[in-house]
Amino acid sequence: MKIRSQFTLTFLVFLIFNCKSSRTIVAGEANYKLSTKQLIKENAKQAPGFKTLRSTLKITYVQGEDSQTHSVNFRAKKDEALWISATFSIVKALVTPERVSFYNKLDNTYFDGDYKYLSDLLGTELDFQKVQNLLLGETIFDLKEGNYKASVDDKLYILQPKKQRELFEIFFLLDPSHFKVKSQQISQPKEFRHLQIDYLSHQEVEKQILPEKIKVIALETNQETIINLEFKNVSLNEELRFPFKIPSGFKEIKL
Repeated sequence: MKIRSQFTLTFLVFLIFNCKSSRTIVAGEANYKLSTKQLIKENAKQAPGFKTLRSTLKITYVQGEDSQTHSVNFRAKKDEALWISATFSIVKALVTPERVSFYNKLDNTYFDGDYKYLSDLLGTELDFQKVQNLLLGETIFDLKEGNYKASVDDKLYILQPKKQRELFEIFFLLDPSHFKVKSQQISQPKEFRHLQIDYLSHQEVEKQILPEKIKVIALETNQETIINLEFKNVSLNEELRFPFKIPSGFKEIKL
């Protein structure tokens, strides 16, 4: 059960990279004079534009006294597929705009369904685009479609809806030196839920600024789950395959 729980939570965050041609981004000169409209425009300019991505992903998972570290293979075809495979394909997953699927050879189980389970975990409706944005360091909600206000606190821009939603609150923190997301936070005070994704560092890969290290903190009532991600050995725009087939005889997980 611990491996299954770790793997499903990892769906929320399993992306990004570090390679020989990459370099860690060092903060440049900060610009605190932008209007909200200008800030959103600058953030949009930094959106990643690759077609495919391949990397090794180191995952450290902590929940209570349970702590585990694993390295997996990750592949992505932008706007089409997110794929993850552990050593010897013991655990494998494929996420597409239509479905979320994975299997686990350790207990011969599989899941093949829609985004309801991930939505229930976060307490907000999810789709492929939102999951992809979250993993790529983009805001989970399209800033151009909302009505936001900006302020500056602790040397970061803070973007939040002019009117917060009834059931949850949203905050996006942007770095004023390169306008990428430093943190995004979604809270459900009445449900005692809080999800925080911190982008601890960024890197430049083929002239694109991408997350390098990510920390995910998920709180629900009095339970805290922390996932640290480190992306290594990235390559962009290669021809990639996304093999996935649920083995016969596996038992379906009903969520």
